This record gives sequence, structure tokens and C-alpha cells, in this order.
Amino acid sequence: MQLLIPYAFVDTPGCADAVAPLQLPHLERLLQRLTLVHTDTGASNDLSPPHERVLAQALGMAAEDGLIPWAALELAQTGRNPGPGSGHWAWVTPAHWQIGTGGILMMNPATLQLEEAESRALVQAMAPYFAQDGIELLFDTPQRWLANGEALANLACASLDRVIGTDVAPWMPATAAVRRLQNEMQMLLYTHPVNDARAQRGLQAVNSFWVSGNGALGGTVPSVRPPRVADGLRLSALLGDWQSWADAWRQIDRGACQELLTALDRGGSVELVLCSDKNALHFASGATRWRDRLQRRFSRPTLQQLGRQL
Repeated sequence: MQLLIPYAFVDTPGCADAVAPLQLPHLERLLQRLTLVHTDTGASNDLSPPHERVLAQALGMAAEDGLIPWAALELAQTGRNPGPGSGHWAWVTPAHWQIGTGGILMMNPATLQLEEAESRALVQAMAPYFAQDGIELLFDTPQRWLANGEALANLACASLDRVIGTDVAPWMPATAAVRRLQNEMQMLLYTHPVNDARAQRGLQAVNSFWVSGNGALGGTVPSVRPPRVADGLRLSALLGDWQSWADAWRQIDRGACQELLTALDRGGSVELVLCSDKNALHFASGATRWRDRLQRRFSRPTLQQLGRQL
């Protein structure tokens, strides 16, 4: 049984303050009995956050920064052949950019509450502009579209998780074509009837988009079973809501962590991966030296202590 917990810790004062009083008994018992076997070291400015790297590696895919092929994988897993140019596929997420004195803030796209008819109308209006650069824009779901074209080949893109709630400028793609498209779409969408209707309902306008999930799938579709992902911390961490983040941690401790501990008690082989915004710590069950087992009996590792490694 494998358990992956994204945003288990974030290197910010707010998170550190939330961790200090946090009681997570099941997690602490797991840490007391498992062994740290690997540390995946990264940086907070990597295009791909550590939990995406870990998940890609668990699926047997390449995890090159900014080039993890999530869009092509989704196509293949749902029976839609991405074709030989699998590296030309990407996700396009409709977004609201809030312009302020300190930069351009990416709001959480989930709050747009886009209806399917609205989303399809936006794709129809935007597609001809993408086509001018050889990119086919396709409706997939109301909250996320697909793009395909050679202009996307080898284009390293920042994960959406990197830009939600922060300034988009440091994360903008390097290619001039995508940057120009973003500028053109801001002008197109400013007066689009969909946004006029949304304004009358008090909803945010869709005034830009974000490209992510680009990369070449390579050979066969991964057939291994992915680890269980407890992602309840994600949104609170991205928005800096540390009280909600602490509440979500307690729920994970009572749920997924307790289940992992039960599997360990029954003699199962278990793995636990804790991710921050930079690093990932891999813990696993297995034989350890008797001195280590004795030391653990009289120690109780905590998330607060691990924060220095995460």
C-alpha cells in the first residue's frame, strides 16, 4: 500500500505556525515505524512540484521538469490515441487573472464555475487564433481544454499548482507564440458575450488561460497501479489558508494515515511519501537494524521535526 501526501508541509511562516500545535497521532506512529529510504530534492521554483515528479516516477514515466505528459496520458487512459506526436498535447485551463499593483495574480480556476455552454463558446471563439500558430484547441471539460500542435513540442510548462494564488510573471512559458496568444486572448475575451453575461451574474470573467501537462508520453501507456494520493491539503496550501490546511491534515490522519497504519499492523508492505513545495521524503516498511528499532521505541518523530527536511 502506497500513500502520497502532497503539501504535507510548505516552507512559509504561516505553515510553520499551523504545524506547531498540530496533533497527528497516526502519522507519528507511522513515522516511528517506517524508515526514510529516499529524499527527492528539488526547489520551490521548479516547474513541476515534487508530488507530480513522484507520481510520474511511480507510473514509470519520465519526470523532466515542466515536461511531464499528463495531457497525453489522460488521452491514452481514456482510450483516445494521442498518436505519434504525443509530446504535442497539453492542457489549456481557462483562467481569471487579477491585475494589481504587485503583479498579475492567478485566481483559482475552480472558482470560475464555468458551465459547459460557456466553455464551448469560449473554445469556439479562441480556436481560430490558436490555429494561426498551428495549435488545435479542443473542448474536453468545462474547466479544462486540450491543445495539440508542433508549437507545443518540448515546451516546458509550469504546473497549474505553481501559479494559483501567485504572480504569473515568473512562470510564463518561454515561447513567444504562447505569450502572444495570451495577450490576444485577453483582448478577445474582454468584450466577449460570455463574460458580459457572467458579469451580470456577478461571476469572474475568463480573461486568460494557462498551458500545462505538456510532454511526450513515449512508449506504452503505464499499467502499474498508481499510489493513493491524499490531496486534501492542496487547495488550502495554495491559497495560504493554514487553518483549513491544519483541519485537512487532521482528516487525513484519521483517514488515510490510519488505514496505512492498519495495513502495517497486519504485516503488509507500506510506503509513505510526504511532499512539500520543494522536496519529497520516501518512507517504507522493512527490516532495520536493532539499534534503530530500539531508538524509535523511545522517540516519536513529528511533522514539525520533518519540516526542516521538507
